[in-house]
Amino acid sequence: MHKLLYALALGVVGAGIVHIAILLLLPDFSERDAWSRLEGSVDMFNMTRIDNTRVANVLHRSADPFFQVAACRFNLEDGYAHITAKGDVPFWSVSVYDRSGQNIYSFNDRISTQRALDFVVVTPEQMIDVRKELPETLTSSVFVEADMDEGIALVRAFVPESSWEPAITSYIGSLNCRQE
Repeated sequence: MHKLLYALALGVVGAGIVHIAILLLLPDFSERDAWSRLEGSVDMFNMTRIDNTRVANVLHRSADPFFQVAACRFNLEDGYAHITAKGDVPFWSVSVYDRSGQNIYSFNDRISTQRALDFVVVTPEQMIDVRKELPETLTSSVFVEADMDEGIALVRAFVPESSWEPAITSYIGSLNCRQE
């Protein structure tokens, strides 16, 4: 009887380990990851709302209805990525992902000067060049140093109540993603 219980317990633990391993390896083997989905419908350095009708079939809607979300694919081979927005919202957050979907850096409006969304994604080599002679346009920017060539910047803006919807929509519409 003890051998049977031991075999059942060992089988359950083994199955659990196999399932966890599959879940952790799934992004590496997936052909329809976020990068692939955006690549098929959005150009590089083009900030696109995730929840609009043009992209609705490509990416799933934001899981949280209190946030509006926009994404920008970027390539750092020919220059750094500079993302900005105009206006003021109650809360925004940014996540930078590499091409495989790993979160490289996350921050929110509490880290930037005057809560303005203005950040730059650079490679370590580009950071050395920028530090030598900092352009005037980048004096108040948050720098994200990432050792990667391609990535996705995901910006989320909080909508506390429906009266904020037009302001948040305008803010998301003002997002600018460009290569410099």
